[in-house]
Amino acid sequence: LLAAAFATTALATGAVAQTEAISEFRIGILGGENAQDRMNSNECMRAMTEDALGVPTKLFAPADYNGVIQGLLGGTLDMAWLGASAYAAVYLQDAEAVEPVLVKINVDGSYGYHSIGFARADSGITKLEDVKGKVFGFGDPNSTSGYLIPSIEIPEATGSTMTSGDYFGEVKFTGGHEQTIVAVNNGDIDAGVTWADGQGNWEDGYNSGALRKAVDAGLVDMNDLVEIWRSKPIPEGPVVLRTSLPQDVKDKMTALVDNLYENDPDCAYGVAAGDSLGFDPITHDAYVSI
Repeated sequence: LLAAAFATTALATGAVAQTEAISEFRIGILGGENAQDRMNSNECMRAMTEDALGVPTKLFAPADYNGVIQGLLGGTLDMAWLGASAYAAVYLQDAEAVEPVLVKINVDGSYGYHSIGFARADSGITKLEDVKGKVFGFGDPNSTSGYLIPSIEIPEATGSTMTSGDYFGEVKFTGGHEQTIVAVNNGDIDAGVTWADGQGNWEDGYNSGALRKAVDAGLVDMNDLVEIWRSKPIPEGPVVLRTSLPQDVKDKMTALVDNLYENDPDCAYGVAAGDSLGFDPITHDAYVSI
């Protein structure tokens, strides 16, 4: 899932649990596209955050999802747009580490998305059954759409496991959504999964998601690809705030992201990985099933 995270180093005094000030704000960005593009897409957010909080703000793009998860758990990151399963990973290790506050809203007002299975259009692959015995690619093991959901739903559909040699000839982890898209497009793997809202036109990479970002970056022509599978709707992952942040910082950052679409649609497009209606409030209850 594309995504954004925000973090801070706080100045604590004595045994006071609630910090009273922050000295800097670090924005970490969940994987989905290459590091430089992630940085570029979120530079506007970095600048806005620096203005809003009045402290130096930096961008970080960890190599994998676990980098953001561990940053939140360790207190070196304070705010993140996580995938649903990445949020679950944080919550299961420390239920008090973060609190979900906002979720991305699709252009139809929903906040779900899909894991999309796809292949090259000239491969002859049009459905999951056609990938039997071939090479199938996942992104990151902590990705909801890039691993968790398809690793449950695909075996249900095929009556097999995801072990190499069982149904698929080989199962590979590519490292992320963009890597999966490029690997399929280049013919390095036969098929794979990524994330998209599933709305709008296939030719555009749908309205938002990793396919849309790949199209925008000029990495693929969607006419060269074909959808072969789609998961059930997945709840979009939350923007989370580290629980121990000063309340005024949490309030400012929640308002900044909540109003991003209205205040700067171009910035919102980059942060939200495509067309959306911005972000709306969400709570932990939305993610109990995940």
